[in-house]
Amino acid sequence: MKMTNLNISVPSEIFLVLRENENQFADDMKKYTALNLYKKHKLSIGQCAELANMTEEDFIYFLSENKVSIFEYLDESVLREELSNA
Repeated sequence: MKMTNLNISVPSEIFLVLRENENQFADDMKKYTALNLYKKHKLSIGQCAELANMTEEDFIYFLSENKVSIFEYLDESVLREELSNA
């Protein structure tokens, strides 16, 4: 797969406060960006896992740790209708 590199500027103090190096910070940024894109229904679990450099299973666990469900919950009236059709 073709990859694109991005350059962003981050104040050096951030790394000191977080006690992380640039690579750890970049990994976290990819994970939380993937989580946010999944929550917004912009990318699939597979695409987000790839962005986060994780397996799909690990990404699903990461979603769970951050209280993001992989299941869509329906509006109560829609749920009742779905159940009555079953």
